Parts: sequence; C-alpha cells; structure tokens
Amino acid sequence: MGKAYRPKDSYFHKAKAQGFRARSAFKLEEVARRFQLLRPGARVLDLGAAPGGFLQVIAEAVGPQGLAVGVDVVPVAPLKQPWVRTAVLDVLAEDALAKLDAVYPGPFDAVLSDMAPKTSGIRTTDEARSLRLAERALEIAQARGRVGASFLVKLFMGEDFEAYRARLRHGYQEVRVLRPSATRSASAEVYLLGTGQRAAGPVSADAQPHRP
Repeated sequence: MGKAYRPKDSYFHKAKAQGFRARSAFKLEEVARRFQLLRPGARVLDLGAAPGGFLQVIAEAVGPQGLAVGVDVVPVAPLKQPWVRTAVLDVLAEDALAKLDAVYPGPFDAVLSDMAPKTSGIRTTDEARSLRLAERALEIAQARGRVGASFLVKLFMGEDFEAYRARLRHGYQEVRVLRPSATRSASAEVYLLGTGQRAAGPVSADAQPHRP
C-alpha cells in the first residue's frame, strides 16, 4: 500500500515559512538551479499560474530587466514586482493566443506549465485530461517561444506518455524527464523539460500523440 496522502507535509510548512504561495515553488527552484532555466532579463510565461508559487520564483529570477507573465482560469493575486503581469485566460479556449497577445505580444525565452486537471479518481480519465493540458501547453510554447527557448511541463504518466515525449523531441534539441524532490511520493506526475527550441516546422505523423 502506498503512503497516505498528506496535503500538509514538510514542503507545505516550508513554503509557508518562506512566504511561497505553494509548495510547487520548490519544484521550480530545483529545476531552475539544475538546468539554468531562469536567467536575469528573461521573458517567461507561466501557464496555470494560480496561486502564484511558480510566478514568485520566476519574478525573483528574471529581475526588473525581465518579464514574468502568469495566466490561469482564475485570478492570480498580484505580486509586488512591477515586471509581473497576470491575466485570467483559459488556455483551451480558441482565443487563448489572441488574449495572450494582449498581455504580451513578444516571444518568450521559456514557457512553463504546472497545469493539472481536477482529478476524478479514474486513472485513465485523469491521464487523458492531463495530456490534453500538456498538449495545449506545448502548442502555446511552440507558437510563442523563441528559437532556443525552454519548455517545462507537468504531466501524469500514462499510456500516451512516450508519444508525447516524442513530440517534444521533435520540437526541442534535448528532452529530460524530471521528478523534483518536492513531488509527493504518491503522485503520478512528472515534469518534462525541453531545451533548445527548434525552428517552427510541421510535426511528423510519428510524433503526434496517440488517439484511440
């Protein structure tokens, strides 16, 4: 039997003590430190930004010469840094990219997605919902990331995982599978990190995610 789910574990209390809005901040801190994901002056897009844990880390890392843009389907409480912009935006909506242009029309150096679906308890359903969000995050990253940009996305492990990873390999020079230390032991989530975004081009049929 797996370990019991403990919503208020040591990382939860550590986040509260350090002023982070969510324990997810520690996941991004670890990835950013290991792979130089966030640099001063960078322009970074955070998909699924609420309540703002990732956004806090991004804002601190990019500094006043950079830009941190956070979007979610619910409002994100304002951060104190003037180089942080937030907007209520549904990434699955047809007008998502147009609304993103209204927040910031330029290219991003990194696109991050910590989006996760509301879980149903049905594994295959939750995996499919997670994949749909990850697919949309990748579409946005490919559309709005500059050549050479990075892409970090959360995904529940499932039968379509390898097909999704293949698609990332088509779009990025290097792809890594990560499980940060702050991830709950019982969670099925992993992160995929793509670095060195390639120039835009058609995705081959072999790299398309599987559809039943």
